[in-house]
Amino acid sequence: MFIRRLALALCALISTEALAGNPAVTVTIDPTANRHAINPQIYGVAFGSKSDLKTLNAPLNRMGGNSMTAYNWKQNATNLAQDWYFESYPQDGGATAGALADSFVSDTKSQGAQPMLTVPLAGWVAKLGAGRSILPAFSVAKYGAQCDVDPYDNDAGDGIMTDCSTPIAGNDPRDAYIADSTALEQKWIRHLVKTWGRARAGGVGYYLMDNEPSIWFSTHRDIHPVGPHATEYRDKVIAESASIKALDANAKIVAPEEWGWEAYFYSGYDQQYAAEHNYCCFPDHDGEQGGMDYIPWLLSQWKSAGHPVDVLSVHFYPQGAEDSNDVSTATQLLRNRSTRQLWDPNYVSESWIDAPVYLIPRMQSWISDDYYAGTPVAITEYNWGAENHINGATTQADIYGIFGKYGLDMATRWTVPDSSTPTFKAMQMYRNYDGAGSTFGDTSVSASVPNPDDLSAFAALRSADGAMTVMVINKDLSGTTPVTLSLGHFTKAGTAKVWRLTSANAIQAMPDIAWSGRSLSDTVPAQSITLYVLPR
Repeated sequence: MFIRRLALALCALISTEALAGNPAVTVTIDPTANRHAINPQIYGVAFGSKSDLKTLNAPLNRMGGNSMTAYNWKQNATNLAQDWYFESYPQDGGATAGALADSFVSDTKSQGAQPMLTVPLAGWVAKLGAGRSILPAFSVAKYGAQCDVDPYDNDAGDGIMTDCSTPIAGNDPRDAYIADSTALEQKWIRHLVKTWGRARAGGVGYYLMDNEPSIWFSTHRDIHPVGPHATEYRDKVIAESASIKALDANAKIVAPEEWGWEAYFYSGYDQQYAAEHNYCCFPDHDGEQGGMDYIPWLLSQWKSAGHPVDVLSVHFYPQGAEDSNDVSTATQLLRNRSTRQLWDPNYVSESWIDAPVYLIPRMQSWISDDYYAGTPVAITEYNWGAENHINGATTQADIYGIFGKYGLDMATRWTVPDSSTPTFKAMQMYRNYDGAGSTFGDTSVSASVPNPDDLSAFAALRSADGAMTVMVINKDLSGTTPVTLSLGHFTKAGTAKVWRLTSANAIQAMPDIAWSGRSLSDTVPAQSITLYVLPR
């Protein structure tokens, strides 16, 4: 009997704890502290359609990625590089010169966003065959059997020998490319200025200095099999910037567009050389860079050259499988934590990086007075995965909040999630939560929480109407969480509008919530994003 009563008591206790949900959280908000403007350009995207740009009220639209390294505007063709069997493909718009980019600019401008175009620097651009046919860089007929071939074209190999480990060396780039130069690219810029006007008059405002150049030796090994030295990329950017600004002095040059962690410190040549020599040596770093890390060295060199670069840009993808579709409990919890890599100097990346990343503060330190003071910093590619799952949505909402709180200047997500996904709707929560263009605030203010791995929160004042907007992101995988917004130095009482996104995958207008005594109380569901709009 005793054992039965004990079991019943334990069941009752467990049930009570389940009903209680997660521990209560207080979000402490002070609109007089840590005030700074949120640059709306942090909400940019890549390859957004007109519909995407409108629904997300996106301010920037980036045309980038590996294929743009070899964009031949004259033939309107790209090469898909390592992403798809190193094949040169015709692009939408047919043989009309520049049609792909012009259509992109047109669609972007029609929705009030600014286009960002990638300018090739690798030295070769795509070439098409007769009748605008596809050309492979590693023809099986020419270079022999290979590890894999395009399932739709058995002459297009992957550039790897049949042992599936040895890259084919010594191929002729002219198989699928033509030689490129700054002078040839200037003809494209002249076409863009003639077609769309100068940047100051609403033309193309941002030109990206190629894409992830330090790993051309991998992604574009058919045209650049040796990683570029630090001096090569430095000089190419200086020349291209001068060429562009000769035609459009107010156009902004964005560089170095590097892929991630190793590229922040080492040139392409160093990354390749070190990997091939058991990481014994980094010739550029210890030689021409004088011991300086790669990106700070580039900035110092560009400063000496008269500031040819206007925006410092990098890419970042978490390296612990977070950018996949994995939604196992372990990976969801890792996503919840790993956004700390964007801001927390005490968080050690739980991946091969195995070091604190604190990317935004790190970039801001790079543009200190010693290097390139006053330059905007941008993350022009990032993705934390799980787009079709609420965990991907809460992570994206957290990222947007972090960008605003820590003063990032620009960002473009890679790429736009499908509009049916919760991650797309998480983006909409910041930029168009009511379908009428209403946005999160534009002046970041202090908002603190006990543990942002479980629940994060961001606050901002909205200049249009003086409202306080508070985004509460409950990352807990289960259970509800009681939340109190402690509103220091704000209106003592009022009624808040509330919008919420949950795993039900719809942005819902919730019942209004009254607050008094500068305190608003609510209960938020597991894995949810809740926006509170508190009028003055």
